[in-house]
Amino acid sequence: MDIQTLEQKLRDNIGLVIKGKDDVIRKIVICLICSGHILLEDVPGTGKTTLAKALARSLDCDFKRVQFTPDLLPSDLTGVNFYHQKLGEFQFKKGALFTNILLGDEINRATPRTQSSLLECMEERQVSVDGQTYPLKQPFLVIATQNPIEIQGTFPLPEAQLDRFFMRLSMGYPDLISEIAMLQRGEEQLLTPVASAQDIAEAQRIVSDIKVSGPVKEYLVNLVNATRSHEKIRLGVSPRGSLALMKAAQALAAIEGRDYVIPDDIQQIALDVLPHRIICKGHNIMQQGDLAKEYLRQIITQTPVPIERR
Repeated sequence: MDIQTLEQKLRDNIGLVIKGKDDVIRKIVICLICSGHILLEDVPGTGKTTLAKALARSLDCDFKRVQFTPDLLPSDLTGVNFYHQKLGEFQFKKGALFTNILLGDEINRATPRTQSSLLECMEERQVSVDGQTYPLKQPFLVIATQNPIEIQGTFPLPEAQLDRFFMRLSMGYPDLISEIAMLQRGEEQLLTPVASAQDIAEAQRIVSDIKVSGPVKEYLVNLVNATRSHEKIRLGVSPRGSLALMKAAQALAAIEGRDYVIPDDIQQIALDVLPHRIICKGHNIMQQGDLAKEYLRQIITQTPVPIERR
């Protein structure tokens, strides 16, 4: 199964449940084939959890859902060693992280201690408990949701954890036609898997082989460096962000049927990969996302684009 076919099958299947959000679904698929984690941030009731579950049901992979609450413990996610009385020895009981797709619902309701238990698994695809390291299944994907409007009883994600999310996406309200179709659908449609773990692994291999020329890499780095020197940005994009942007551009090129990246790929996907890695000066947390996108648009407009020479 090639990447174009895989993306189309997943988009069509998820589209049976999520109406009018083809662009968001495409970006979700890009994250999947780049092995990148997703932060879905939007107001309540826009379908964040439904979208995550629809993706999981479209894949023939293990799936677990965890409702993040203030009393959730790190061991609920990582697992714990317990003493087995009959055997007279300690045994390891795996936590929720031992799956292919983990849905962390309302992640900002868990305490910082519990949130930090995701740092190792998101970056290194492994879990360490009592000095023992356990590899996680492949593919491994964290889909986290959070409500940016409600602040009471929540714990904002630290920059180190935000940086580990490949993209931060917003569902937005559906358009008129899509919402009418949603009302007419009635009961939620049951989805069947259209792709396997092997399909995802093959797609990830193909994406890594997509060519990125020297001038295009230089253009990408110039964009990232501009966020670090912008007068209204306190913290610019990290090198992890540079790598994420290149991977996302490679995936977009593959979906478009090309085996090479062009500057337009970078421009199209940058506003989903980079803004949550930027901290602006002198503004509260509610304004950060919109301002970061505004400054990034300015940077994209002002940065010279490499010209192909024939």
